[in-house]
Parts: sequence; C-alpha cells; structure tokens
Amino acid sequence: QVYVVEPGGGLVQPGGSLRLSCAVSGSIFSINLMAWYRQAPGKQRELVAAITSGGSTNYADSVKGRFTISRDNAKNTVYLQMNSLEPEDTAVYYCHTDVAYYDGSPYFRYWGQGTQVTVSS
Repeated sequence: QVYVVEPGGGLVQPGGSLRLSCAVSGSIFSINLMAWYRQAPGKQRELVAAITSGGSTNYADSVKGRFTISRDNAKNTVYLQMNSLEPEDTAVYYCHTDVAYYDGSPYFRYWGQGTQVTVSS
C-alpha cells in the first residue's frame, strides 16, 4: 500500500508565496524521480518541476527563478516552494513519484490527488 498525500494548497494573493508538500508512505524501498505537475481548467497538464534522487532539478521556463523544488529523502517527501506567485499559476498541482518496492524492482508511477492553488486578489 502506497499513499501519496498533498497538503499545502490554498488561496494566495499575487506576489505571495505558498509551499506545497507531497509525502509518500507505505512499504517502499526507494523513490527515484519526484515531480510536480499542474493543470488549469481546460488546459493540458504540464510539468512544473522535477527532482532526482540525487538532487538534480529541472523547471519549466515559466517558473524558473520563482519556484524551488526540494526533497527530504528520509521523509520520502518532496516540496515545492512557490514565490512571486502570479494569477497564471492558478491550477491544480499534482505530485508525481516513481516508487520501487524492493531492490532491483521496476519503478511504479503514482500520482497525488491534487491540490488547488488559486492566486487572486
């Protein structure tokens, strides 16, 4: 049983900050890639940021310099620190993880339930 929970969403004013977290629990051996996606109504889901198990990161051009992804491997948790938020950042944000159940196993992909982030005055 693997559970992915995503607290941290909410309403924030333009220019404000918000921190999302995604915790993965269960009988897991390791987590490789962790990433954040977002999807606005009527739009395609897009990759926001990703981080490898070693800490290498990648960001969408639209969030570079404003968002920071990080992870705590001991807690199996990934964070997304969002600064200088803009109305265009309004979307449902989804956590994505690649989980291995034992040494040498394939990685299985899991999605969080999504958390709403609304940037508005």
